[in-house]
Amino acid sequence: MDVKDFIRTIPDYPKPGILFRDITTLLGDAAGFRQAVDALVDLHKGAKFDLVAGIEARGFILGGAVAHQLELGFVPVRKKGKLPWKTIGQEYDLEYGTDTVEIHSDAVGEGDRVLLIDDLIATGGTAEAAVKLIARAGGNVMAASFVIELPELGGRQRLEAFDIEVLSLCSFEGH
Repeated sequence: MDVKDFIRTIPDYPKPGILFRDITTLLGDAAGFRQAVDALVDLHKGAKFDLVAGIEARGFILGGAVAHQLELGFVPVRKKGKLPWKTIGQEYDLEYGTDTVEIHSDAVGEGDRVLLIDDLIATGGTAEAAVKLIARAGGNVMAASFVIELPELGGRQRLEAFDIEVLSLCSFEGH
């Protein structure tokens, strides 16, 4: 099975000219979901991590499953104001403004090796913010894996500039 076969493309969402790559169809198919999680785990066979971090919201689903398979703890990287305890945050730029991601202040220990997971990498802005946030907490993102990559938008290069291994299960041309 090809993971691409489980991904729905929605034209003109969230705005005209965008082809939205929807993984809810992948998540809703038991065989497709298992294949995607197993493939994300297989990308890192033999690697040593202490934690898996997943970016809100679909990165929670995938990252939690990957953490379970790797027998590691899971760190949710959330939008500002969603976590119930003391947090640290990292602001990042959006097309029209800024946003912030947060983790609990005790979620990552000094020197922890972290695998970052999300459904898609496009420009890499949110993933870069997560990398910086984890570094501020004392951890090191060693690798970042995604189901989908949109290579034309440069997210891979943005993370590789931090000496992070970037892997994806599939890629789509365009935006």
